[in-house]
This record gives sequence, structure tokens and C-alpha cells, in this order.
Amino acid sequence: MSEVRDAAMSSKAWPFEEARRLLKRYQKAPPEKGYVLFETGYGPSGLPHLGTFGEVARTTMVMRAFHEISDIPTKLICFSDDLDGMRKVPSNVPNPEALAAHMQKPLTSVPDPFGTHDSFGDHNNAMLRRFLDTFGFEYEFYSATQFYRSGQFDEILLRAVEKYDEIMAVMLASLREERRQTYSIFLPIHPETGRVLYVPMKRVNASDGTITFEDEDGTEMTLPVTGGHVKLQWKPDFGARWAALGVDFEMYGKDHSTNTPIYDKICRILGQRAPEHFTYELFLDEKGQKISKTSGNGVSIDEWLSYANTESLSYFMYQKPKTAKRMHFDVIPKAMDEYQQQLRAYADQDSKAKLNNPVFHIHGHNVPGSDMVVSFTMLLNLAAVANASEKDQLWGFIQRYAPKASAETHPGLDEAAGFAVRYYNDFVKPAKVFRVATDLEREALVDLRDQLTVYAGHLDAEALQSIVFACGRERFDPLRNWFKAIYEVLLGASQGPRFGGFIALYGINETIALIDKALAEELL
Repeated sequence: MSEVRDAAMSSKAWPFEEARRLLKRYQKAPPEKGYVLFETGYGPSGLPHLGTFGEVARTTMVMRAFHEISDIPTKLICFSDDLDGMRKVPSNVPNPEALAAHMQKPLTSVPDPFGTHDSFGDHNNAMLRRFLDTFGFEYEFYSATQFYRSGQFDEILLRAVEKYDEIMAVMLASLREERRQTYSIFLPIHPETGRVLYVPMKRVNASDGTITFEDEDGTEMTLPVTGGHVKLQWKPDFGARWAALGVDFEMYGKDHSTNTPIYDKICRILGQRAPEHFTYELFLDEKGQKISKTSGNGVSIDEWLSYANTESLSYFMYQKPKTAKRMHFDVIPKAMDEYQQQLRAYADQDSKAKLNNPVFHIHGHNVPGSDMVVSFTMLLNLAAVANASEKDQLWGFIQRYAPKASAETHPGLDEAAGFAVRYYNDFVKPAKVFRVATDLEREALVDLRDQLTVYAGHLDAEALQSIVFACGRERFDPLRNWFKAIYEVLLGASQGPRFGGFIALYGINETIALIDKALAEELL
């Protein structure tokens, strides 16, 4: 066993822990189907959000870890439950009122409000695939509509008819008495209206694979369970899909965790081994509310990618999946900078440390170098003092600080400069609030200005930071009040960069002028 595989077998990184658990599933013999199957599910009732992306990203991280410890091939399926009936009109689509007439129809039978695809389900599936392709995921896309109608699901559906009473017993035990009276695992799709019907069964016939029910008008109907005439309720569908495909691993949000025993039991009743699962905590918006596709709260994938690169988003997804995380715009700068810190550390790490580094789980063994000679947070503060509207306004400062850097030689830095300017104008600038310095703060700022005026050294961040420290050390207790004053008086923010590094980037004369403006109250 190689050094890398040894390190992988002992790594405490959560993708390796999941991969080792999955490997135990086949310690006696490899899978008969020839590969280990990973699956992620998507409910296309609304536009894909970052939670959807996170599920695929994290599953891919486990797959990557599995490749390090096993030679068994793998496959990833992204399964869209687009045969589900539309139960709520999304608020974040054009002309939502036009969709009201199509309530309870499968999402692939609802007209596309955007006018670009054959149906609303097709539109949202295309959005999902575009987003996933942006990140280079390797996956196979499955549509529930095609899965049911093509006959791929028929064998399991006929088995569900045979095992109807057993599956119903599992489901009824989880339902309130009122719901039990009308519940069935099968949802007929009305042959005339196209609506998904939530009606009780009068008969379930295993001999010919049919169900009999009364539609909403009281007319008795009999339909085959095969060929897309019927779909399963979502909880039985979960377990049945696992059985039909032979799924080995699936992760999902905490809101599914109480249903895991139900999914597992149904999969086993249908004759297959239940997969390994991983439950992650939910993403929250700025108010602490769960992110929802239909309400469109939180940050969308396109919005994140307007202000940061794809790798920073993958890094955010890697971090502590068992911990609930706020998914708002203010997490973006931190994700950008921490990703770059890990990128710089990777090159000098040994095998064990590399496999524990988040960037390995994003890039595998093809981890790129970092060309960020200036942090994203520093670029934001530079954009603020320069009141920049274009990234070119930042490059004059950057090249004085790092003469060998250019947009051509440092494309990552150039991209980050563009993100920083956009982020500054959309989020920082509207929230900037400058204040007047107190007498003590004014005294310290004058001291800093005077020391910078006579400074004759290089643009060295550490040397300049020492000057900043010296101006506040004897005046402020705790010292952090001095830095808070600098940020609020000079930058109009409650927090900011290491100020010595900022001076080195912005320039000594420019910083002196900034202090003078603040003391003259011209920044207010």
C-alpha cells in the first residue's frame, strides 16, 4: 500500500471517514453491478440553490476520497424528482399567477414561466445541469419522468404492488391517524387532467399490477402502476429508487434524518440493501431561516459567482458539514481568503497533511498554486479607500506593492480584483459609516501620520505594522480599541485588514492624506 493510501486510510478528514465506511460495505466482495453508486436527489420545484450544489459537491468529495482507498469504479447519479406534482407556485419566477392553473400537475407538465424550455421541470433541470457543469462535476443525470415512463422503474413498481401491505405498514406507523385514512404509497396521474392525485386505493391488484381508485369526481378508475401512469409518494419513492438503482451512498439534509429508517426499510422490503447515508446540517439565510427553493431566500449560485470564484464556494461547502451555516453574502470574503491560505499551505505539506487540507478535496491531486499576493479582504479595503468602480483602479496600487504582478501573470488576482470591486459597490459602500475621532483617537492618528511622514524604509508590511502598534500601545487598553478606531474613522467599517499591510498596499503618502481627510472630517 502506497504512502498516500496509508495516509488516506488514517485521515480524519470527513470525506475519508465516509469513504472508509463505504468501503466496508464491499470488504468481502466487489459490487455485482461493477461499480459503487453515489446518488444525489433534486426536487425541481424551484430554481437550484446553493444547498443543491453543496449536496453534489460534498458527494463528489466522498467519491474522490473513495478513489484514494479503493480501485472499485464509481458512478454519480443526479436524480431529479420532476414527476412530483407542483404543490406551491414559486414566488421568484416571472408571471407566477400563470402557473396557478397547473397546480398538482407534474413539474414536467407545467409550462415554463421563463419561456425557454418545454416545461418548468425541464427549465429547472437545465439550470441544475448548467450549474453542475460550471464546476466540472462528472455525473449522470436522471429524470424521474423518464425513469417512470421509460419502464426503467417498472420492475420495482410491480414489486411494490406485491409488497404493498408491508410497505403500507411501514408508512402508516409514521403517520397521524387522520392521514392514515386516505394514505396510499401510490399516487395516480389522472389520464385526462394530468394531475397527481392524492386519493385512497380501493384495490391494489398484484396479479395484473394495477391500482383501482375513485378520482376527485367519484369516478372509479383502474390504472397500471407501470409506464408512468402512477408515481410513488416521496418517502416510498426514496427507498424504491435506492432499490431500483442499487444506490450505495446518498447524503441529504437534516430535515430528512427522521425518515432514514423508513427509506431503509422500504429498500429492504423491495429486495435490496439500503445504502450508506450522511446527514448534513441545513443552510440558513441571514435571518437564520432555512434556505428554500420556492421562496428564493439565501444566496443563489449565480449570486455567489458574481462576487467570488467557484473554488471558494467548494471550500465553503467542505467546512463542517455537520454544522448549520449561514449562507449570506457576508461569508464570501472569509471563504475567499481561507481558500487561498489553504492553497498556499498545500505545497509544503506532507502526504498526511495534504489529504487533510480542504483544497485536496476540491482539486484532488491537481491542486493549483496561488497567485494572490494580496488578500481578498485587502482588495476590498483598497476598493473602499479608492472608491473604485473598475478593477483597473486597483492595479496601480497592486503593482507598486508587487511590481512583477500583472493581470496576465496573476489571472487569479485579477479575477479577485474584479470580484472585490463588485462586492464593495454592492455591499460595503452602501453600509459605510464614518465617525469623528475622539480626542485620544485623534492624538494617536496624528502620531501615526507624523511617523509615516518621516518613515524612510521600504513598503514593508511588518515594519509599518510595528509603527501602527507603537502609536496605540501606550494609549489604548485593550489595544484592539485602537484598531477599531482606525477602521471606523478611516475606512467607515467596524473591522478591517492588518493595517500595516494596508499601508504597504495603499501607499504611505496616500495613507497620510487619508488620515488628514479623516481629521478634517472630510470623510463624513
